Amino acid sequence: MQNIFDLTLEELKEILKPSFRAKQVWHWLYIAYQNDFNLMANIPKDLRAKLNESFSAKNLHIKEIQTSSDGTKKYLFLTNDNHSFESVLLKMKEQKIDKFGNTIQTPKYTICISSQIGCRIGCKFCRTGIDGLTRNLSCGEIIEQIVAIKRDNKILPQKRVNIVYMGMGEPLDNFDNLIKAIKIISNLDGLSISPKRQTISTSGISPMIDKLGEFNLGVQLAISLHAVNNETRNKLMPINKAYNIESIIESVRRFPIDTRKRVMFEYLMIKNINDDLQSAKDLLRLLNGIKAKINIILFNPHSGSNFERPSKESAESFASFLISKGLLATIRESKGIDIDAACGQLKYKDKLNKTKLKELEYKNKSKNKNVSYETKE
Repeated sequence: MQNIFDLTLEELKEILKPSFRAKQVWHWLYIAYQNDFNLMANIPKDLRAKLNESFSAKNLHIKEIQTSSDGTKKYLFLTNDNHSFESVLLKMKEQKIDKFGNTIQTPKYTICISSQIGCRIGCKFCRTGIDGLTRNLSCGEIIEQIVAIKRDNKILPQKRVNIVYMGMGEPLDNFDNLIKAIKIISNLDGLSISPKRQTISTSGISPMIDKLGEFNLGVQLAISLHAVNNETRNKLMPINKAYNIESIIESVRRFPIDTRKRVMFEYLMIKNINDDLQSAKDLLRLLNGIKAKINIILFNPHSGSNFERPSKESAESFASFLISKGLLATIRESKGIDIDAACGQLKYKDKLNKTKLKELEYKNKSKNKNVSYETKE
């Protein structure tokens, strides 16, 4: 059964006749967040039956939600083929109401979505890549994360959100599905999230950055840099051996960016690895001539990692130097640090729990051969 979120509006119009029915279905999917065809009231009964026979609008299932004290929500999704992956809802600004009860600031949201189940890149600081790549997410599975999270949090359709492809996986490794998803997400008859509100975060696959640039979609670009020389980056990110820092910087210089925007360089700061002032000086030289923003992220510790979180003082000194030299730099406020918020942590925890459960079942079976057990997902 086909995932209906895989289809563009034009593709759906080719299937549903008369074609205006496609637009009605899209309204139910993307405006009303309805995933039950039977409840699409203005769709004829025979067409609803056809939709049920041919398509599925329930392809992701929320298996677990962790909520942080700062409002961050981490979602563990389960696919129809029984794989799990993560997405995150970040509340960037809280709603503010004045003494008269008037809203003076609406909440601001960013949704961090995944593009793959697992990842082949193998960054040493990331929990996601430890188990390698399972498969790409389909275009529809990428999109459905947004719909499910908006539905779960009752985020109104007219409320604009920012989308960052910074979850599990390397977006440019799933290029065709990524491009199609961006176009569907941007469609004014659907989610209507402008490309300017969509940021592609890549580990730096230089040829694919160039390819993305050729589409000139208007999306924002973020480079997971994390080091200022190839020796250090090779250790942190093995993919740097194939696409080194110089090739990445060259592709960034060619990438079409709105003159009002900047290329974001994500810099995961790790204690005694890349948090020194010399690294800041080298970074300044590296980005000379690029309209850039440095997003300094303090390493979020997770089990199985030997890396440590740097001091706040080191990060502030690093950022202050860059700012003093005219480079825009910010220290990203850590969100969800009291939950399994770093990529791959919740999935890993779920996998660990299932392994422990199976071990316990095996032990119990060994004790009592007449007792049967069933593992619940």
